[in-house]
Amino acid sequence: AFREGPSAGHWLGTTQSGRDVFALTLHGAQQSLLVGLLAAVLSTAFAAVAGTVAGFAGGWVDRTVMWGVDLLLVLPSFLIVIVLAPRLSGGAMLAPLLAAFMWMVTARMVRSMTISVREREHVLAARFLGVGAPRVIVRHVLPRLASLLAVDVSLSVSVAIVAESGLSYLGFGVRPPDVTLGTVIAEGQGAAVARPWMFGFAAGLLVLIVVAVNLLGDGLRDVLDPEGGR
Repeated sequence: AFREGPSAGHWLGTTQSGRDVFALTLHGAQQSLLVGLLAAVLSTAFAAVAGTVAGFAGGWVDRTVMWGVDLLLVLPSFLIVIVLAPRLSGGAMLAPLLAAFMWMVTARMVRSMTISVREREHVLAARFLGVGAPRVIVRHVLPRLASLLAVDVSLSVSVAIVAESGLSYLGFGVRPPDVTLGTVIAEGQGAAVARPWMFGFAAGLLVLIVVAVNLLGDGLRDVLDPEGGR
């Protein structure tokens, strides 16, 4: 069943290698979502750790962490990912690589909020009473950052999915036999006009996923931080 059109047996037709486009696209979407979620969670965790440590400690720790953040911001991250990604196997290894270049801006925001929170009366009182810094951060600082971090995770998912799909489309990300939306789009783009079922459904699903995740992030921001959302 090579390059067949949509039918009862194959709802969206088949590829040039005879694989069902519908099943292939759904499997690719699952892989892309897993990579996006893992990369988003890791990047937000990096940002939370770096930002809170820098903002709470201050001094040379703050300067050192922010110097590292500034260095990563000016590096050509896309080129570095392209060079390193082919040496990794599977989406599970690609996610940490994407996360390594997604957390810097959020870390700056977390640092600013941490500096503001550490000067509040209840935080100062806890520190004067001898409460350790890790406990103060966990009990008093992180709860104030929860809304920012939750929104950042949701918005970073779409960024990671688009990045992974672009890399896989260009041949630098997930490679066969693994399947993501990027590889499905790449396989069908050559016949996008003559056989649109091989390309259109995966491309449309990618757009819908990105839009849905962004809408979810906006909704979370309005619910968790109504003043910031306005």
